[in-house]
Amino acid sequence: MQKFSYTEILERAQTSARRADWEQLSLDLQLLLLGDESTQGTALSDPNVTPALLNLAMQVLESGSFQERWDIAKVFPNFGIDALRPLIELLKDEEADPESQWFAIRILGNFHHPQVVETLIEVLKTSHSEELNSMAVSVLATLGSTAVHVIEELLHEDSTRLFATQALGQIRRSQTVPLLMQVVNDSDAQVRAIAIEALSSFHSPEITALLITALKDVAAPVRIAAVSGLGFCEGRDLVKHLRPLLFDLNLEVCRQAAIALGRLATPEAATALYEALKSEYMPENLAIDLVRALGWMPIVDALIYLECVFMTTSDEGIQLEIVQTLGRVGENLRSQATAILLACPTRTPTVRQAVALSLGQLGDPNAIDPLIAMLADADEGVRLHVISALKTLDAEVAYQKLGQIEAQESDLKTGIAIALQEWSY
Repeated sequence: MQKFSYTEILERAQTSARRADWEQLSLDLQLLLLGDESTQGTALSDPNVTPALLNLAMQVLESGSFQERWDIAKVFPNFGIDALRPLIELLKDEEADPESQWFAIRILGNFHHPQVVETLIEVLKTSHSEELNSMAVSVLATLGSTAVHVIEELLHEDSTRLFATQALGQIRRSQTVPLLMQVVNDSDAQVRAIAIEALSSFHSPEITALLITALKDVAAPVRIAAVSGLGFCEGRDLVKHLRPLLFDLNLEVCRQAAIALGRLATPEAATALYEALKSEYMPENLAIDLVRALGWMPIVDALIYLECVFMTTSDEGIQLEIVQTLGRVGENLRSQATAILLACPTRTPTVRQAVALSLGQLGDPNAIDPLIAMLADADEGVRLHVISALKTLDAEVAYQKLGQIEAQESDLKTGIAIALQEWSY
């Protein structure tokens, strides 16, 4: 591959600019500023050439395609603070392409400079573009402590309070806690929700109390944020506060309450989930979330409740979810889960297939003989799942047992013959 000198690349870049060939110009600038030490060092050492290179980079940023802008953005940090002025001027240009301004904001995030913070604040105050404001918020968040005191000022203005709260929510440092607490009762539900969600990253009795209070907020997004946060808190009375949310009018609130109780993983939390599951008004999709939450709990109580629900429900979807959940329990509960699966009456082929699969996943050798007995099932899918489970449990022991039973007169003879035939596949 031919290697061009610094001078040749520079001349080609200038020609590309005159032709408005932004792709080639972008490639040349990357070679000059991001290439090997010889070209990079030469380009940045000449005070007469550097401004010209910056001007060429701005041309690509202003007029190139999305990909060309994405690529050229990589070279701007090499110019240092010299890049700030043209980038800020681009943001002030009311005729500029919004996409180029979006990239300008993104590039400014590379410079931890007071002028950057001031510029981004001005964008939030004056821009009506959701995309620009969102990027400005993200960049402010990356500046961290440098921007916190300026963001505080934005909390006091109605037009910028939402953006300020979003930025504080992304920073997630302890110094933002007092500021977020200032807006937990804001009239804007979106502001309240963001503040509650951000505060839930910090753990203290005061914050836990705030989250509990927010459970009664009229806005569902706020309740969702509070419920989610409480799942990571500690407290003896949390179940009492979370249980009513399992019957909230908003299904997502109910779902998050189930997840939060699952994370608490206490006998009281398991009881709350079980009692909700017994409700005749519980929709199937939410019941499945409750089953999963019980399955996350590493306690025997949860398994007992799952067994009780399986025995009393006629809903195949819920039964199937219980069987699949039992197949994923932790190692300390696998023997109990195996016993439950073997004891539960399975009414449909789909559930019986799931039982075989879960027994294989649990890895308890005590399931080998019961699985072999399932080879008498009339459903081919069940038999194939049984074979797969036997191979997973202990292929050698299972194969020997199949051979021994095949030699005997048994109702299983046909199923075992099929199993042995399929074994090698």
